[in-house]
Parts: sequence; structure tokens; C-alpha cells
Amino acid sequence: MKNNDAVLVTGGAGYIGSHTCVELLEAGFSVIVADNLCNSRRGALDRVQQITGKPLVFVNLDLRDQPALADLFAQHRIGTVMHFAGLKAVGESCQKPLEYYHNNVYGTLTLLAAMQEAGVRRIIFSSSATVYGASATPPYTEDTPISAINPYGSTKVVIEGILRDLVHATASVATLKPWKIALLRYFNPIGAHPSGLIGEDPNGIPNNLLPYLSQVAVGKLAQLSVFGNDYPTQDGTGVRDYIHVVDLAQGHVKALDALESPLFEGGGCRAYNLGTGTGYSVLEVIEAFEKASGQRIAYNIAPRRAGDLAECYANPERAYRELNWKAVKTLPDMVADAWHWQRKNPHGYASE
Repeated sequence: MKNNDAVLVTGGAGYIGSHTCVELLEAGFSVIVADNLCNSRRGALDRVQQITGKPLVFVNLDLRDQPALADLFAQHRIGTVMHFAGLKAVGESCQKPLEYYHNNVYGTLTLLAAMQEAGVRRIIFSSSATVYGASATPPYTEDTPISAINPYGSTKVVIEGILRDLVHATASVATLKPWKIALLRYFNPIGAHPSGLIGEDPNGIPNNLLPYLSQVAVGKLAQLSVFGNDYPTQDGTGVRDYIHVVDLAQGHVKALDALESPLFEGGGCRAYNLGTGTGYSVLEVIEAFEKASGQRIAYNIAPRRAGDLAECYANPERAYRELNWKAVKTLPDMVADAWHWQRKNPHGYASE
């Protein structure tokens, strides 16, 4: 789709969105970013342009603002939407469920209505492994039943259902342009761009392991809490499928190419796991980070958190088979790049 039509990246100033903008620009796509900057930084996009040497368009916009969204589609030729925008902290979603449903679900409904009005029927949705809930045994395939166990995951389940309904509504009507939709279910993105110019910069205290580890290493935080060491895993700590954010971003470009393939001829909605297929425990990640950084990481063992699983990792074979995508970066690559970003930017984008 490397024509005059741009890719609209919602939430493109965020962690995964900014890395995906780099891959899109380097692959020759025109990029428009829509972001309200509620949990991202405008400076990330300046650095995206610094990395690539290519311009992008930024619009400060909340997806729930229907008139502004309509103007955006009226003013630009948009061929595909990559939809990252949304609140994403599991713990916070349990405390503020209404805010999460309003932001994530209503924002998506407004976006889809604007796309429908503009005749744009191609979207790649940022979903999550949280849709698999707690009832299944890993490795998860895309056919594993979905049932989230927290409001954040539930918003992803609801949105996936809405997107499938859109495809079904147009599939049997010859006069309607079909929807082409890829649902990308992420596992645990970590790492940063090898340049050290963009990376994960959470607001306040980090919710995820790697940024917390990194901030302990640079002295911003005193120690890491490891939640539970009595799980039925090799060392008692939780096991997750960690994937380098650059591998993840490249998966989005592969999905964009796939929408043009015979696989989506006549429309369709397909889900893809983006993971490595390998699980690492919390203690294994700490050890790898210490080796990469040369820093000792102080940590304490804390009680398990409600809703945490013992193990969660992907079966990524469908993405390899249908998207020609495979994660290639190793755990040492992931932690080394995360440390490079944090050391170069001890206060995130505020460091500049």
C-alpha cells in the first residue's frame, strides 16, 4: 500500500506506536499520528523523525472527539489505521473500570464510525494476550478461547468482538466495501530502539517489569518487588513471553502487507499472536539485565498479585506462516537495549 494513502497511527507517540512509526517510515509509508498525549510524549515523535530522517504528521487529538476525527479523515488521504490508542495498565483498570471502558471502547467506536464514513476499511488493532484470561494452558494459539480477567483485558475482548461484527455485517452485502482487519495479540513487549533515542517512558511508578528494573539500575527507584516466588515454575517466579519492541513493530508492517494479500481477499478478520514462543521467569530477566548492565538489582519477594498467572507464552506459528514474521531478538538483546535507553535517558524524554 505504498501509494499516496497514509497510515494513521492512533497512539503513535506511545511506546509501541513510536517504534512502529520508525518501521513504517523506513519501509516507505507516509505516517499520520493522532495522539492526545495523556500517557505519551510529543518528543518521541521528534526522535522518530531523527532516527529515520523522514517527516510525519502529528495531530493532537482525542479519539472521542468526533468532529476533530471527522476533520482528520476529511483533510488527509488515509488508507489504513493502526490503532494503538488506549489506556493500558491492568491494575489501574481494576480501580477505574469506567474510565477504561469509556476511553478504550468508546474511543474505538468513534474511530470506526469515522472510518466507515470516510470509506476506510482497513485496520490493524493493538490487542493483547490478556484476552486469553486464566482458563487455558500455554502456549496459547489464536484459537484458544478468550475470556479476560480484568477490565483492561475485557476492553480488548469487547473491541475484538466489535471488529469481527463489522466484518460479518459487510461480508454478505456485495455493494459494501469489505473490512480487512488484523488483530495483533501482544505478549510482553520490552526493550527499546537500538539507537537509544526512543524507549519506554511510563508516567509515575512503572507498572511493568523492565522499566522498573531500569529505574532501579539508574537509582530512580530503590528496589524491585518480585510478586510471588511460589508458582509452579522452574524458580517459583512468574514466566512470561517477552518480545523485543522492534520485533513487535516489524510485525505490524508485516500485517499491513498481509492485508493486500490473497489471505484477505474479499475482507476478513484474523488474529495473530506476536510473541517469541519462549517464556522467561522474573528471576531470569533480572539475571540477564544484571549481566547486560553490570548493575546489581536490589529486589524483595512480595506476595502474589491477584489475577497474575504462573505462566503466559505464545504459540506464534500462525504469524510466521501467514505474515512471514518471526521474532528474532534474544532476551540479552532486549535487556541490553532497554538499559541503553535508560542509561542514555535516565529521566525518559524529560532528560532532554
